[in-house]
Amino acid sequence: MSPIISPSELKNLPTENLIILDARVGKDVYQNYLNKHIKGARFIDLDKDLAEIGEDAAFGGRHPLPDIKRFAETLSGLGITENTHIVIYDDKNGANAATRAWWMLKAFGLVKVQVLDGGFQNAEKQGVEFSSGEETFERSEIIKREKWFLPISTLEDVDNELIKNDSTVIDVRDAYRYRGESEPIDLVAGHIPGAINIPFSENLDENGNFLSPEILKEKYSKLLEGKSENLIIHCGSGVTACHTILALHHAGFDIPSLYVGSWSEWSRREGKEIAREI
Repeated sequence: MSPIISPSELKNLPTENLIILDARVGKDVYQNYLNKHIKGARFIDLDKDLAEIGEDAAFGGRHPLPDIKRFAETLSGLGITENTHIVIYDDKNGANAATRAWWMLKAFGLVKVQVLDGGFQNAEKQGVEFSSGEETFERSEIIKREKWFLPISTLEDVDNELIKNDSTVIDVRDAYRYRGESEPIDLVAGHIPGAINIPFSENLDENGNFLSPEILKEKYSKLLEGKSENLIIHCGSGVTACHTILALHHAGFDIPSLYVGSWSEWSRREGKEIAREI
């Protein structure tokens, strides 16, 4: 199954076993969901459902993963089972929380998981049916997991891999943040020494849709030529990194490792070197 689904394909899906998740973020996001969402969509919260935010981002970053058993409870509360076909959308072309939700659901071991190409705006343009207010649905029981099934890297893993030159670490933030010109979210500007920059926005075409698998394959094959095939992907807090992980998977590459703590952890950890290109 492709990790990406178009609005026209969504409109033609059978509704049996289909659950749509609204993963938009921002101010008054739940009220925005109540005001308008794809018909039947259930709201999933980045900060509460897709992360377990700690007291100190120097240990885990701004969006650490929740305990996997707690995440299982979240899925049960949303009515999700092992057989559910899940489609997720946000309003930032998958770069807010839709791809993070996709990664977590896949890492949990679920199979039928897709991100809506172009998100909320594209669904509006393509005539997907919308609704408002609360959605009613029943709780489910899902098999509990003991561990995540996709590769995850810690700060120490990244440090060791860069020292040994055994992996290619990709920073998917905007180039100006990587270069250290300014930092709009975290405390310090710059990047992890040795990391290369491939902004996640380059996964999209001029309309905000994902590039085709063929184009993505050619693009990343050229960018990674001569570099280690062991990839570690990171961003600011382990959210938009999942956008590039999805793009690589869509292009036919093996799913790479996610450094969840990302720049928000590295830049706060005492003693960690920071690189700049200004």
